[in-house]
Amino acid sequence: MAKGSDLLVAALENEGVERIFGIPGEENLDVVESLRRSKIELVLTRHEQAAAFMAATQGRLTGQPGVCLSTLGPGALNFTTGAAYAHLGAMPMLMITGQKPIKSARQARFQIVDIVGAMRPLTKMTRQIVAAVAIPTIVREAFRLAVDERPGPVHLELPEDIAAEAADAALVPPHPIERPLPAPAAVERVARMIADAKCPLVMIGAAGNRPRLVGPLSDFVRRMGIPFFNTQMGKGAVTGSSDLYLGTAALTERDYVHDAIDRADLIIAVGHDTVEKPPFLMGRALGGRKVVHIGYGSATVEEVFYPDAELTGDIGASVTALADRLGGRLRPDRGMLALRETILARVNERATADGFPVTPQRLVHDVRAAMPDDGIVCLDNGMYKIWFARNYRTHTANTLLLDNALATMGAGLPSAIAAKLIDPTRRVLAVCGDGGFMMNSQELETAVRLRLDLVVLIIDDSAFGMIRWKQAVEHFADFGMSFGNPDFVTYASAYGAHGHRISAAAELAPTLDACFQAGGVHLVAVPIDYSENTRVLVDELGNRASAVDTP
Repeated sequence: MAKGSDLLVAALENEGVERIFGIPGEENLDVVESLRRSKIELVLTRHEQAAAFMAATQGRLTGQPGVCLSTLGPGALNFTTGAAYAHLGAMPMLMITGQKPIKSARQARFQIVDIVGAMRPLTKMTRQIVAAVAIPTIVREAFRLAVDERPGPVHLELPEDIAAEAADAALVPPHPIERPLPAPAAVERVARMIADAKCPLVMIGAAGNRPRLVGPLSDFVRRMGIPFFNTQMGKGAVTGSSDLYLGTAALTERDYVHDAIDRADLIIAVGHDTVEKPPFLMGRALGGRKVVHIGYGSATVEEVFYPDAELTGDIGASVTALADRLGGRLRPDRGMLALRETILARVNERATADGFPVTPQRLVHDVRAAMPDDGIVCLDNGMYKIWFARNYRTHTANTLLLDNALATMGAGLPSAIAAKLIDPTRRVLAVCGDGGFMMNSQELETAVRLRLDLVVLIIDDSAFGMIRWKQAVEHFADFGMSFGNPDFVTYASAYGAHGHRISAAAELAPTLDACFQAGGVHLVAVPIDYSENTRVLVDELGNRASAVDTP
């Protein structure tokens, strides 16, 4: 016989869980005690939202569910943004929350909120555990659902009396799950469409950027010889060092990569998830252009995305089957490849500009210079995300973590902490706007307490920059977007971290490198010249669109 909390922790160990992020409460003290006696590390965070972001990032990087823990009511509700982050971003995660006893009500309705109901629209499964004997089976099912395509968050609520209840239950061993293979007839149909196309183009989306797909997709691109681009969340699935890489669709239209999209007569959309902002608009397709969807499941038909054919099943098996059928037989369109140098050169203009405050292009250039190929950059959400998506060249999969799904602020620092815990040998950099950083800046204490080697780059413009830019583009008055910031150098010192302020463009790259060399937690504040948002993303690209539209 074992109590419910011991069964829960044993079931988590059975699934290979090595750490849990979160904040305990009165209602899960049995679980905390069981964790104390286990091999699982409890990573104590300073806010439950940050714990959920960390667990989701672990799921994103490893393909196996990250786990986070909270108490009931207010603590559990703080998981909801992280749940939505994982749900829209397809990141496997398990949230465990406490609850008052369900067999008695000695505290009446004190702190009780229907968390299962609150989590229902944000998760793949949400369930209250009502008997300790069922825990091993429920945990196994939760892990299976979390990783099954489309991956996402699951939630289990463990009441206090069930955690203390004694039961005799065997663990359920995990088993391999083989994903369905594509139908041979569908492979043949899509292969014919590709073979008949004069100018095919591959697009890699969010669902193509799973850890297990790095090998099959890289092999597919190499063997097929078809130029490719990616969506924001597909970035890095195949190395940007490839001679076939054309760039990232950081915007929906008018950017330089859209010259290649407009030239294509067939777009092979691998793993496109319409939760992302559209990388192109099908309704404006030039005459005769077709789109093929390759995915684990059928395409979600949207106003701007309605493919002409689909190849459903395991993406790795699908692209391998196409490469086996067509590899070596295709000849890339010379005009498409000729566009490559123009596209990549234009998006990197002003990358070495010496002006101060630094341009976004210089910021991205210098971050790239400071990061090795396998270094991980974790972006919060803000205007700089578009510049990193356009300009940052990834050489290794899952080394630029950005969120183009929920696009929440506050996730950058927690995600970087999780990435560093997963692989302490790699350089990890959090890039945060000052607005997003301050939403979870308390996690600096977590990073310092864990003795992490971590660098946080804060883009300092004393405003909610992306919304302020949009406000200006829409010709609204400048209102409600500006705020004051702490002295970030002093702020870092208060947590036991090291603070730095950049005062010239030439200081940025060497400061970042010196921080990594020194070790410890470093906060680097850099002012930015966001006038480039209007000059490039509005004026320059707008003029391009006008020139193209002029007969």
